[in-house]
Amino acid sequence: MIKIRGFVTSSQPETGFMNPRVQVIFFLKLRIATVFYYNSFGINFNLMASVSIIIPVLNEATCLERTLRQLSILNPPAWEILVVDGGSQDDTVAIALTSTTRVIVSSMPGRSVQMNLGAKTATGEILCFLHADTLVPSDIVTVIQKTLSDTEIVGGGFISLMAGSQQTRWGFSLHNYLKTYYAPLLFRPHLFLKGLRLLFGDQVIFCRRTDFWECDGFDAALPIMEEADLCLKLVRRGGKIKLVHRVVESSDRRVAHWGELKATAIYLAIGFLWGFGVSAKYLKQFYEDIR
Repeated sequence: MIKIRGFVTSSQPETGFMNPRVQVIFFLKLRIATVFYYNSFGINFNLMASVSIIIPVLNEATCLERTLRQLSILNPPAWEILVVDGGSQDDTVAIALTSTTRVIVSSMPGRSVQMNLGAKTATGEILCFLHADTLVPSDIVTVIQKTLSDTEIVGGGFISLMAGSQQTRWGFSLHNYLKTYYAPLLFRPHLFLKGLRLLFGDQVIFCRRTDFWECDGFDAALPIMEEADLCLKLVRRGGKIKLVHRVVESSDRRVAHWGELKATAIYLAIGFLWGFGVSAKYLKQFYEDIR
């Protein structure tokens, strides 16, 4: 008996199914039939689509190292990790260069501009946009691949648990979860029925690269609410947004800086005013940068 690449053969020629060549042909046909079966029901059988993780940064030295360290243990790993810097004046770029990530320098600051630049550079089939102060589960690549294996899903995100060094913001986290549903139901009910769920940056939005560019990516003119705007465009193009029932941990630094009452008032005011059509450029004045 001789073992060749997992098949058992002998010095005598095998006949029927025991013939290695017959076995190879059989399993190839089985694979093709399985793919055809799943595709006939609108399910993409290929769960191995490559995932590019894009991180827009600006003066994020205090949290970027921890985020990159966590990304280094993803299983399976991401196809690539791109850090897009908007002109940091601290050690952000130096920290990024010590890891295996690719660093891209944007000529203009702004999350929309930086994320679009990262998307143009990315080579993965799926784009995942991650904030520098957000931690993700180690199996996020598999979760994203499985979610987008359903061809009716055009994008998705996660449940954001807001936490800091001293406490977990359970109330804010619950509101963010509910907002994913009640905001589109209140302000875009016709799109809600078509599958709209409003996701924001700390929820780690992901979508296929082809769908992203067919929607012209993020609106570079928007200083805030660019993720919600992308959700609108993706659903209008056709498909559903899915809130994956897995948790990512985002920093509570904005709430810690503002205080809970002020943060609640600002979040609600911006959300409702945007829903009623107030310009994101006007609303940006109430949403100061916190580092």
